Formats: sequence, structure tokens, C-alpha cells
Amino acid sequence: MSTSNILVLGAGELGTAILHSLSTTLPPTTKITCAVRSSTPSLPPRVTILRTDIASLAPRELTQLFKPYTHIISALGFAAGPGTQVKITKAVLEAGVTWYIPWQFGVDYDIIGRESAQPVWDEQLDVRDLLRGQEGTGWMIISTGMFTSFLFEDWFGVVVGLKDEGEGGKGKGEVKVRALGGWENGVTVTTPGGIGRVVTAVVAAEDLNWNQVVYTAGETITYGKLANLVEGFVGEGRKVEREDWNVETLKKELEADPENVIKRYRVVFAEGKGVSWDEKETFNVKWGIEMQDVRGWIEENLK
Repeated sequence: MSTSNILVLGAGELGTAILHSLSTTLPPTTKITCAVRSSTPSLPPRVTILRTDIASLAPRELTQLFKPYTHIISALGFAAGPGTQVKITKAVLEAGVTWYIPWQFGVDYDIIGRESAQPVWDEQLDVRDLLRGQEGTGWMIISTGMFTSFLFEDWFGVVVGLKDEGEGGKGKGEVKVRALGGWENGVTVTTPGGIGRVVTAVVAAEDLNWNQVVYTAGETITYGKLANLVEGFVGEGRKVEREDWNVETLKKELEADPENVIKRYRVVFAEGKGVSWDEKETFNVKWGIEMQDVRGWIEENLK
């Protein structure tokens, strides 16, 4: 690790969390660089900023950019544009980078398979095929489930109205909790901070087998338990309306609006395949890494 030279791609919410964890955990001899397009993010002083637009670079330019680094960690998500994940992966392999953690921070794409309701995920399987078809670069895929905060974003539609409830969630507005696929259906969630700690542990470990898929979980929670948590948070006397959004209804909504990305996500999570896993089998449990569950997220962010 003392001679490692790490490049993190992107400094959004996840990239920033990864960089903070790396910089506060790894020895000072480890070089840490962050590739960002334009704006200067608030990053630890030890992180070197490299200004470049990864998505617009030609494959040959990208390969040359990656060659000096021992580790590439991609925190550039789907917003970087279609084809970017494959382009980055090919450049990493061509550059002969020793260790690679791709942008696979999400659901279990192997289980979901191709031609799902979310077609952009097919590219994630293309990335896995590329990695499994070579031996020169060690890789680690980290499946994290959904970002915990997404459960509470009105635009996603699961918990609606809670973030606008005022201090302590004690407002008077209506709060709704919707179950994607049923109240016993589950979803695995992890915070960016938790993901950052797992990424750091993977990079720092000296006795870890690479070339595998590992899983994280702040919590694997049913929508029924989520509704109970929300009811407990807003307190007695407040009504939390529960709505069951079944798969059939969500598919009909998607058929009427097939280009709606959020409706695509809702269908996949409602189907319940590859979107949740046993917490006891996760990397964070096996390695003793502290994570934040849903109750903890609520208490930190909504009180």
C-alpha cells in the first residue's frame, strides 16, 4: 500500500465520500488523485485534483491517463452517458492498471440479467464480461443496493412528504409510504459514507481475494418496516398513508411513459430480484465495518 497511486474518477456525493475515507485511513505515502471535470469540490488537502473530462476523452487518451496509477476507482455513474462505463473499463485494462473498482455500486446485475426494465444496466453486464474475460487487472465489484437517501426523495416516490415536515418531522403535511411490490418486499440500502469505508477496506486489505463480487448493506429493509419507522418518527396523532404499488400497476405506468427513468427503477425494485440480500453475508459484516441503518439515517438527516 505504501507505493500505491490511486485515481478516483468523479467527486460527486459518492466520490467525495470515498476520497474522505481513503485520505483519513491510508498511510501518507499513498498518493490519492481525483479526476474532476470543472468545479473544485471540497476535498481533503492531501487529494490532488486532476481536471479532465473523462467522458469526452478518446479511448487512447484515457488509456494514457490511467497508466501511472496502481488503482482506479470509478465514482462516475450513469450521468456520465451511455458507453462511458465500458470505455473506462477498456482503458483500464489496456493501461495495465493493477487494481480496478468499477462503478458497480448498485444492485446485483448478474441476477437481474439483461433486458430488464432499466436498459442502461445492460452496460453494467458488459463491464463484468470484460473483467471476467481477462487476467491482467485485478477487479472488485461492490454491490451496495440503493443509496439510503433515495428512499426519502419525493421524486422516487417511496416516502413522500417527510423531508418537508419541518424540524423533527413534526409538521402537519401529509406523509405517504409506498411499497414497491408489496409490504414484505425488501430492498438493500447503503449510505455513501458506508460505501466509502468499504472501498477503503478493500484497497487497504493485504489478504483479500480480488476478482469477485462483494456485497454491502447499511440495512436490508422491508417496506413494511420502513413504514413503521416513518410512523414512529412523525409521532402519535399523525397519519402516515400507506399505498401498495404492485408490479402490474407500475408496469402499466411504465408502458404509458416508457422513457421515464424513475418509473423504470420502480418496476425493477418492485420485481424484487437482485435488489436485496442477507446482511449477515455482506463484506461490511464479515470485516467489522460500521454502517448506518435506516433509522440512523433518519435521525441524522431529518431531526
